[in-house]
Amino acid sequence: MKYQFSAKMWQHQATGGWYFVSLPKTFSKEIRGNLKWQEQGWGRMKAFAEIDQLKWETAIWFDTKLDTYILPIKAAIRKKRNLEIHQTMEITLFI
Repeated sequence: MKYQFSAKMWQHQATGGWYFVSLPKTFSKEIRGNLKWQEQGWGRMKAFAEIDQLKWETAIWFDTKLDTYILPIKAAIRKKRNLEIHQTMEITLFI
């Protein structure tokens, strides 16, 4: 399944917290409704993501507090594409 969306990158509140984008809730509801059986521990689901023609293997996690999946944005990806916190980006997600 392929999903395309725009989202702002945010940082988790913990010291040295990871950077994420939140999937739109409509996509998360569809993914969880159809593919929840693929989730591993902690609501983790394998995926591929693409930002600005840079594609990488990753996973999304279902965050019960946000009621949506979140996609971590690795430091290497942020550096290669000069991504900054609160920056809106176009993302393609393959599950």
